[in-house]
This record gives sequence, structure tokens and C-alpha cells, in this order.
Amino acid sequence: QVQLVESGGGLVQAGGSLRLSCAASGRTFGSYAMGWFRQAPGKEREFVAYIGYTNTYYTDSVKGRATISRDNAKNTVYLRTNSLEPEDTAVYYCAARRLFGIATMPSEYTYWGQGTQVTVSS
Repeated sequence: QVQLVESGGGLVQAGGSLRLSCAASGRTFGSYAMGWFRQAPGKEREFVAYIGYTNTYYTDSVKGRATISRDNAKNTVYLRTNSLEPEDTAVYYCAARRLFGIATMPSEYTYWGQGTQVTVSS
């Protein structure tokens, strides 16, 4: 089992950048594939980015603006997003799953963090 804690959210102006972090408990972080999702008010939770051992995958709306990375020595996965837009405003969640392979549906992930709020002002 793994516990996830996100941090790094906040209020940022459009065009700015943020780096979100997700710290995981346990000694087997490297054996989990990780994902970032987000949920805006009144909307369903949506996929943002995935990272396996080294491969990554992004939703179209953040391609070229976002980078997902992981540091297994620190049990942490990151999501850096540049050129933020008001449409990026949401609660951002990290998630973990044992199976490796691109996964974009929330139901494919087993463990979730509590989320961190990102608000982009215009």
C-alpha cells in the first residue's frame, strides 16, 4: 500500500508556471506507475499526465506545456506546467497503480492523494 501527499498548488497568474509534487510513502515507490489528474468544479476528474518507468504520456491540452517526472530516490513524482491558463484551474491529484502501461482513466488507479488546489487568474 502507498500513501500519497500532493503539494505545490496555489494562485498563479495566467502565463505563469507551477511545479506540483507528490510524495509517496513506502519503500516500493519505483514499482508503481504514477498519474496526475485534475478536477474542476462541476466537472469530472480528468487525466493530465502519466509516467511509467521512464515513459510519459500527456493529455492533449497540456502537451508542450507540462512535464511529468519522478525521483525514485525521493519517492516523489512531479508535474511542472508552464504557460498556465485559467482553464488549468482545478484540484490536482496524483495517483498510483501497480501495473505499468499508459492509463488515463481514474478507475485504473488504486491509490490517490488528497489533492492540491491550482488557481490560475486571468
